[in-house]
Amino acid sequence: MLYPPPDPPSKPHRVVVTGAGIVSALGIGWQTNAAGFRAGRQAFRPVTLFNTDRQRAKIAAEIDLPAELPPTRLATKQIRRLDRASRMLILAAHEVWTQSRWQPDTGTPLVLGSTGGGMNLGEDFVRHALLRPRTQLRQPTRITHYQMQRQALDVCEAFGFSGPLLAISNACASGANAIGHAWELVRSGRAPRALTGGYDALCQLTFAGFDSLQALSPTPCRPFDAERNGLSLGEGAAILALETLEHAQQRQAEILGEIIGYAAATDVHHLTQPHPQGDAAVTTMTQACALAGISPSQVDYINAHGTATPQNDSTEAAAINRWASGRVATLPVSSTKASIGHLLGAAGAVETVVSLMTLREQWLPPEIALNQPDPACQFQIVRQPTTAPVNIVLTNSFGFGGANATLILRRWM
Repeated sequence: MLYPPPDPPSKPHRVVVTGAGIVSALGIGWQTNAAGFRAGRQAFRPVTLFNTDRQRAKIAAEIDLPAELPPTRLATKQIRRLDRASRMLILAAHEVWTQSRWQPDTGTPLVLGSTGGGMNLGEDFVRHALLRPRTQLRQPTRITHYQMQRQALDVCEAFGFSGPLLAISNACASGANAIGHAWELVRSGRAPRALTGGYDALCQLTFAGFDSLQALSPTPCRPFDAERNGLSLGEGAAILALETLEHAQQRQAEILGEIIGYAAATDVHHLTQPHPQGDAAVTTMTQACALAGISPSQVDYINAHGTATPQNDSTEAAAINRWASGRVATLPVSSTKASIGHLLGAAGAVETVVSLMTLREQWLPPEIALNQPDPACQFQIVRQPTTAPVNIVLTNSFGFGGANATLILRRWM
């Protein structure tokens, strides 16, 4: 049995966030990222991690990783073996572990979402096999460390805890699905706490693949712009510490916010194209609200999936319009992919942390580069740095294969 049977509580546990770690192209940590998102700063630049001569797009939101990692339980030899994805993940995990003041144990679940895992090591393996097929130098390490569970094990070893480990790879909804699954574990009483989030590092295979689909824009992306022409890729990691309200209050932990709703749904319309009317997206927003016990009129801000591809944005706009109904004309919406690009499996996790920032600090992240809003958007797109009262935030994550996920967070006061 993966998890022990749940407690039989009279009602589900309330689940709060007691730590949040974030790494993006805007910087390392909450403070730096919050300042960047609040100002709507863009972090795109020419790609340096691999050659883009054969690609139409040349830019992405790369992270400047520090030369040294913060102190953990990893030995020097282990640190040398870490790939780019593991380094981002450990930076985010260190922030959340320190902030939450958790101690190592043998029962904390770790639930992570990713689409590529350590794909950079997989690429290195193939290059080495093609160029030097007669030597196996470091090849076993590359093949074992590129797999997604390896990055999760790196986190467990770095901070000295163990428990059930679940890796979710469900396209661009992976990070949100991971948080939602962890939320359900804690909410149901299967675990008093859980560490969860998502991560993905830029790699040539993914970049070239999106470019071959003509999904990448040669210029920084502009979600919900009438003349948008594609997405921009980025990389990043975000980790959350979730625990029951009782557990957090018992140890007098600082509470950053509360997750009150989650839903996932799948449409089977097309492998890469969403349903034109966003049926599954409407389902996730509606079901998440029902679980949270709220109506659309109570949502103060939507952190949209908003990839800046023509079909995704029009579909999401249609879904939000249908779901919000009479509330839509006054509903603030923006996509933080305008600042850091599409982080794939990390997107939902990073955007959940951004949602926490808006709740904690009472501002809305703008899309500074947006020129002309798409007429399909009946809602208000946040275009300038804005201070506003924010008590409930809804964040959407949608992906290839019809994967749809929605999380709802509430301010803790």
